[in-house]
Amino acid sequence: MQQTSKREKAMPFNSVCEQKNNNKHAKSSENSNTLKIPLISPESLGSRDFCNDYCIKYAYIAGGMYRGIASKELVIALANAQLMGFLGTGGRTLTDVEQDIIHIQSALTNSQAYGANLVANIDSPEAELALVELYLNYNIRCVEAAAFIRITPALVLYRLQGIYKDQHGAVRTKNKIIAKLSRPEVANQFLSPAPMHLVQQLFALGKITPEQVELSQSIFMCDDICVEADSGGHTDRGQPAVLLPAIQTLRDQKVLEHNFAHTPRVGLGGGIGTPNSAAAAFMMGADFILTGSINQCTVEAGTSDLVKQMLQDINVQDTDYAPAGDMFESGAKVQVLKKGVFFAARANKLFQLYQQYDSLDALPEKVQTQLQEKYFNASFDDIWAQTKQYLLNANRLQDIERAEQDDKYKMARVFRWYFAYSMKLAFTGSEQARVNFQVHTGPALGAFNQWVKGTELEQWQSRHVDQIAEKLMQGTAALLNTRTQQLLALNHAAERTPR
Repeated sequence: MQQTSKREKAMPFNSVCEQKNNNKHAKSSENSNTLKIPLISPESLGSRDFCNDYCIKYAYIAGGMYRGIASKELVIALANAQLMGFLGTGGRTLTDVEQDIIHIQSALTNSQAYGANLVANIDSPEAELALVELYLNYNIRCVEAAAFIRITPALVLYRLQGIYKDQHGAVRTKNKIIAKLSRPEVANQFLSPAPMHLVQQLFALGKITPEQVELSQSIFMCDDICVEADSGGHTDRGQPAVLLPAIQTLRDQKVLEHNFAHTPRVGLGGGIGTPNSAAAAFMMGADFILTGSINQCTVEAGTSDLVKQMLQDINVQDTDYAPAGDMFESGAKVQVLKKGVFFAARANKLFQLYQQYDSLDALPEKVQTQLQEKYFNASFDDIWAQTKQYLLNANRLQDIERAEQDDKYKMARVFRWYFAYSMKLAFTGSEQARVNFQVHTGPALGAFNQWVKGTELEQWQSRHVDQIAEKLMQGTAALLNTRTQQLLALNHAAERTPR
């Protein structure tokens, strides 16, 4: 990992200003209305150090979408294009993830970039730790840490494995973490060393060495941060123009406070689907961009063809917010497809009922009938039997016991079943069940659809993740070149106008 004392800028503003001042009184061609400035290339956008550290050609990464929507094929396609994507592992079994990793590693060389998603597992920290140990066994060198509200033992274990001192005595780590987050208090934790009580806990369990304990306080918990603005899936509905500068400022403060060898880069994801949105991110100083929704409607995406067809036709207004199934009781939100489906309306209705009533039996008889016959296509008893079996298989006996003693909690578990059910329906792609599809997506895809309308990328069958990345970065550079020339031409004309 290279050391840098100064972040690179997305645009050479100093060079532009210097050239303008030097040419202020120079004679220009009577037929020329623009000034000559160095062209902005896709490679010059964002941080070059970021690209060098991850061995990619553009400051562009593709996020790990839930349940393998960010598939092994997506990861391989981007790696072959000298870009980086993250395998979507949330909601999947260890066996399935392992098989995907084996497939990816057999298709790629050690020099090609890829990573895997690591979603916080509040309900089962043991499962989170097991996934990290799987990554360590297969030498996965980069993870996208998502949905964390605090640093966990699994994160610390991954971070500290492979920690070392380089030839200059600077502390480095082989395992990179890109923290995807939307809150400054979470960023503050990732921009700090590993919590010492967790380090000591791992040492007591024999999972880390005395040297790793010693070096743990000399690095941040992350290599880089992706600020997640309002996005498809789990979202805090953050505004990029507010969030990004806040996290950048926090990063600068923490770098001064700790003076570690590595300065984390800060990128932006959420809402990026066109050159205009990508250009705005880079102009705000984003060191890289992350795309999500636009990759879900591609050949490589691991979802059904019917979902892709539905997504291909949406516009920016065709999404809505619904409760998050994995955090149902808390009221956390996911952004989902609205056009052509009833999921968002039905999911919000379930949350309202949960807030209003204390048990399934307390629901009005008409509501009980509506839920079982129209929403669930199954009885409450059948759903609880399925849920109970799932909890048994996951060895979560305490959840079963709690549900059998707490009627409101049991109602929440039954309602949660609908969220898993609606997700499975979307993956199977049954036309008869499409009204209940739960499809995580954001308006960035609607904007992308409008941008490519009438081109070879209008149909999803022609959309490939690597081609989308190339088109977006090339288009962003071209847009910034055009806007820069326009601004300089206006400024030049103003300076030549007699006063």
